[in-house]
Amino acid sequence: MAKTPQGGDGKDTAAGTTEPPATPSEAAPAAAPPQVPHPPQLQVDDSKASAAYANFFRVTGTPEETIIDFGLTDQLFAPATKPVQITQRIVTNYYTAKRLLQVLHLTIQRHEAAFGVIETDVAKRARPGLAARPQSPAG
Repeated sequence: MAKTPQGGDGKDTAAGTTEPPATPSEAAPAAAPPQVPHPPQLQVDDSKASAAYANFFRVTGTPEETIIDFGLTDQLFAPATKPVQITQRIVTNYYTAKRLLQVLHLTIQRHEAAFGVIETDVAKRARPGLAARPQSPAG
């Protein structure tokens, strides 16, 4: 057999002979699992977003939507003497509400892994006698 130049149909070997072209199964590497297409990255413009602090929330809904109200109250520990002022309302469908729930859950898990368990029961967090101490004047 004649030796073919590099780049021809055959492969040059050390002995100077030419091998036949590789079959498609030999030429292609092992079949990789099909790649799942990634959704396109969304661009977010938060220039018109407003930020508000809330220490109160209420969740209600309809068969089609979840309604989350946020507000601020200074009556967390005393009996309520005035209504809580709702300052923000988010209305979303249940699909978005479930995705929000999942992301919030993961966020809290990461925070607790780094900083410890968040105790939501105020009675368990409160230190006895701390509120009864007189505050010293600054100066």
